[in-house]
Amino acid sequence: MKKVSALIAIFLFTSCAKLQQIATQFPNSGYGVSESEINSGLKQALEFGIEKEVTKLAEENGYFANELVRIGLPPELQKVDKTLRDVGLDALADEGLKVLNRAAEDAVSEAIPVFASAVQEITFTDARNILLGNETAATSYLNSKTEQELYNRFNPIISSSLDKVGATKVWSNIIQKYNSLPITSSVNPDLPDYVTNEALNGVYLMIAKEEKEIRNNISARTTSLLQRVFAIQDQPSR
Repeated sequence: MKKVSALIAIFLFTSCAKLQQIATQFPNSGYGVSESEINSGLKQALEFGIEKEVTKLAEENGYFANELVRIGLPPELQKVDKTLRDVGLDALADEGLKVLNRAAEDAVSEAIPVFASAVQEITFTDARNILLGNETAATSYLNSKTEQELYNRFNPIISSSLDKVGATKVWSNIIQKYNSLPITSSVNPDLPDYVTNEALNGVYLMIAKEEKEIRNNISARTTSLLQRVFAIQDQPSR
């Protein structure tokens, strides 16, 4: 987690220049908020979103214990889970699910420096659209700018993690047992690709969750600075 925390610090530091562009768009906005307060408030919101949500996913059980993002079986193997449980192999099915989520947890810290790079590319127009956009405008921006790079970073880590925790053996055992049953047809999904995409979906989902909270729930603006800055986006379109 020390590595993750350091990456957060880098993310926030490198974001300041672009956040200043947002601040200068609302000088003496009429809401009693100065340029520097807008800068700091947006920085604080980004910090809260990354630290509160994304870094949690990098912890053990970050995915597995979170019902919103827990990775289940791919469609091709959903019938495997039911079949195994029907014949009394619940423990084997549970083990298979856990290793998928562990692989995602191993990879997710790679998202933080990629988000930092995306923020550096925010233009003046981007900044205005994000602050005054819809309830997931920032998440949508990050998704459009980072999805492919995150896939490229996540996939080899997830592949390695699946090997490290014995997933290859576990899933080989599952598929072998399943395919040996006379009532089934053979399946052979690409698990690393599936887990990578599910892990990415979880990252963006949790960022969107926190963004919507700050935008829509005044009580989620837990500092006076956040309350003042996001009051701007509460106003009718200017």
